[in-house]
Amino acid sequence: MLSKRMKYMKPSATVELTAKVAQLRRQGVNIIEFNVGEPDFDTPANIAEAGKAAIDAGFTRYTAVPGVFELRQAVCDKLKRDNGLEYSPEEVVVSTGAKQALVNALFALVSPGEEVIIPTPCWVSYIDMVTLAGGTPVLAEMDEREAFVLSVERVAAKLTDRTKVVLINTPNNPTGATYSRESLLALGRLACERDFYIISDEVYEKLIYEGNTHISPASLSQEIKERTVVVNGLSKAFAMTGWRLGYAAADKTIARAMNTIQGHVTSATCSIVQKAAIEALSGPQESVEFMRREFDERRRWIIDRLRAMEGITCAGCTGAFYVMPNVSQLYGRQFEGTVIEDSFGLCHFLLEQAHIAIVPGAAFEAPDHVRISYSNSLENIKEGMERMERALKLLTPAGTKQDREGRPAKTACQAERSGL
Repeated sequence: MLSKRMKYMKPSATVELTAKVAQLRRQGVNIIEFNVGEPDFDTPANIAEAGKAAIDAGFTRYTAVPGVFELRQAVCDKLKRDNGLEYSPEEVVVSTGAKQALVNALFALVSPGEEVIIPTPCWVSYIDMVTLAGGTPVLAEMDEREAFVLSVERVAAKLTDRTKVVLINTPNNPTGATYSRESLLALGRLACERDFYIISDEVYEKLIYEGNTHISPASLSQEIKERTVVVNGLSKAFAMTGWRLGYAAADKTIARAMNTIQGHVTSATCSIVQKAAIEALSGPQESVEFMRREFDERRRWIIDRLRAMEGITCAGCTGAFYVMPNVSQLYGRQFEGTVIEDSFGLCHFLLEQAHIAIVPGAAFEAPDHVRISYSNSLENIKEGMERMERALKLLTPAGTKQDREGRPAKTACQAERSGL
């Protein structure tokens, strides 16, 4: 009944977990959410007021597919101011979220059978986006001992004559890693030498810590810029997740192709949101720095707290609002006859016993880990980590014991995955 492509598509683990949490809350369960990748702050008032003003002014009709000229110019101004990048409005396409910008770029660049290299751990949607575009995802595993930073050598080892794109994300979801100028320059030079493109997802660029600086690979040389599609959005930096606005900047030929694709799929993004986006990009930026400082305080606290828990190790993170502890030492332990075999099982256990929601690392191609978002209040983070530690102390070695009915101990992996 369904198309063949659906055989290769899987639901988003983060979206499914959000639905599970909503269900438990309707049942009256107090869940602390560490699964949601969105700021817990309200959209800054000046941006919200710009959206309201657009409604009052009757700015509610279709716009040009790639966005109104004023917004595309505001994007160009932002890219020049923040990233040292020179683009014209004709090289910018505004989309319904950065997700759509990524899909547009993949559809514009990738033909069936061509390969897209993705450093892992990676965001849950990348692999399915590539598959939907007809491409072949090729995973290049980054090293936890190096805090998951970009290893160009590991990427280069995956290159073939079918490689069309390397898709990167810095700062990174789910690891919080930030990529250095040196590694991005090496990747850019490799793209020029081996004839592939870079899609650079930079949606977390404003959330960066410990004195690090965000670098867009397109800023490193004109030749690299011509081979790079820069993708960004307003959801994370401006607490505008529900507004759904992202954008891409690329060579005119690529931008024109993305515009054509979008014109047949969704057309332009919401006119009201575009007016709010102009204010976000062009107006006061103090709220962005305020949120960054708040996230940084939470980041430092949660890393120290996780490292103090028995059975958990935690690499550092210098960007976004995620931390990705290694929990593999907990695998094989059990609670009331149920064995924790993997990250799905551990996350289900913590949801049931600690009433905290975290995401299995397996969803991000990191089976030894879980992803914890600290886009929550420090008060909730402290309470959630207390709940987590208390629950983990309930786990005991599984050994070879059978449960009370004489059957082998159950496992908490396959049976509960549909709920995560």
